[in-house]
Amino acid sequence: MEQKRGLTGNALKLIAIAAMTLDHVLWILFPGYQYQWWLLALHAIGRITAPIMWFFIAEGYLHTHDFKKYALRLLLFAVVSHFAYAFAFGIPFLPFSKGEFFNQTSVIWSLFWGLLTIRLFDSKLQTWLKFLLLAPILAVSFPSDWSCVAVVAILYLWGKRESFAKRMLWMMVWTAVYAIVFFFCIDKVYGVLQLCTALSIPLLRLYNGRRGTWKGMKWFFYIYYPAHLVVIGILRLLLLGNVGVMIGA
Repeated sequence: MEQKRGLTGNALKLIAIAAMTLDHVLWILFPGYQYQWWLLALHAIGRITAPIMWFFIAEGYLHTHDFKKYALRLLLFAVVSHFAYAFAFGIPFLPFSKGEFFNQTSVIWSLFWGLLTIRLFDSKLQTWLKFLLLAPILAVSFPSDWSCVAVVAILYLWGKRESFAKRMLWMMVWTAVYAIVFFFCIDKVYGVLQLCTALSIPLLRLYNGRRGTWKGMKWFFYIYYPAHLVVIGILRLLLLGNVGVMIGA
């Protein structure tokens, strides 16, 4: 069989994992919103992770053989990851207990709702009803990392699948929405930094449509994501004590 050039899904996921780990470790070593140029550059690299996650939720929906199992697996993953995420960054396990609404749980919660939103819009329900049902989905996913923007970005990555350019355009449109909210509500510099999701576009362009030879990548990510957060949480306690290091903590 001829080997297609480019990056496999496994390769892209490994890049996302590496960028994510770097970004998360930086929040512990340099807590808060610090403005050293090299630190901003490293956090910019971390912005490539979310778009790759969004992209493969859309791809996963297109290629899954059992949607129910896929959705239940992602829901379980989101629940486990919630506790790992909260522990990692010093966020209360009980959402909203400190009156915060941002970053109350991990991005996996939004990935799960993004998957269900694709299913909703791929159904035969009337359009008005789809948008009516979308409202509570956006509300329930709002408190997660990347908020409900991740849900809508996933929907457009699926809905515009006939054109890579349109997929990337709409991904950046919704990233810009998140960046604007971040700019005005949290931190101006880090708000602009969110636009570095654009760094993922050349990587996604190289995707060759193949999963890769290693079939264990799916389970590796399901294990690695919460496990690395637990390690980061231990590092936080050792270096900083029991203090929160991100908005929402």
